[in-house]
Amino acid sequence: MTSEIAVIAGAGSGLSASLARLFAREGFRVVLAARDIAKLGPLIAETGAEAVATNVSDPASVENLFAEADRVGPLSLAVFNASGRVRGSIVDLDPDSVREALQVGAYGGFLVGQQAARRLLARGSGSILFTGATASVKGFANSAGFAMPKFGLRGLAQSMARELAAKNIHVAHFVIDGGIASAARSSSADVPDRWLSPDAIAETYLAIHRQHRSAWTWEVELRPWTETF
Repeated sequence: MTSEIAVIAGAGSGLSASLARLFAREGFRVVLAARDIAKLGPLIAETGAEAVATNVSDPASVENLFAEADRVGPLSLAVFNASGRVRGSIVDLDPDSVREALQVGAYGGFLVGQQAARRLLARGSGSILFTGATASVKGFANSAGFAMPKFGLRGLAQSMARELAAKNIHVAHFVIDGGIASAARSSSADVPDRWLSPDAIAETYLAIHRQHRSAWTWEVELRPWTETF
C-alpha cells in the first residue's frame, strides 16, 4: 500500500512538529518546508521526514518544494502553517515589514495552495488545510499587520473550498482561537489546559483530512475551555 504524502509548509517546533509526529505515526511520509531546515534536525530524526529549504513567498521556491515532494510520492495532504506578523499602531507600522507579513501569510498561502491544488486535481482527491488565528475573524487594535494576512488567508481558503469541493478536493481553514502551549507557555495547576495543546490540534487536522465527503467541514474553530468568544 502506498503511503500518503503530506507537505507541511512553515515547519517549526510547535503545531507543525505535532502534525509531523502524528502524520508519521499514522503512516504518512512527511515533507517539511522551512526557511531554515537546520533547526528541524531532531524532528527529522524522529519522524523520518524530508526537509526542503523554502521561502513560501517566492513562487520558484514553492514550486521547488512541491517538485521535491513529487519525488517522495503523490501528494495527498498539504498544510499551510506559515505566518507573517507585525505588531504596532497603524501610524507606526513599518510598510516594508507589513508587506513581508502579507507576502508570507497570505501570498504564501496562495502559492502553496495553488501548487497543492494542481497535484490533487490530477490525483482526484486530497486535502489542503490552512492555519488561521483569532485575527482571521477579528481585527484587534494594534494588530493590522497580523489581521491583514490572516483575513486574506481565510478568504483564500473559503474561495478554494467553494471551487474545489465539487472536484473532490477538501479545503479547510482552522481558526486557532487562543495561545498554543509551548515550553515558554505552560498551564498552571490552578488553571489546567489554559493553552491549546498542539497535539490535540494536530488530531483535529487529521480528523478533518479523513472526513467523509458527505459531511465535509470548511472551517473549524479551536479554543481552550478558558477562552472567551
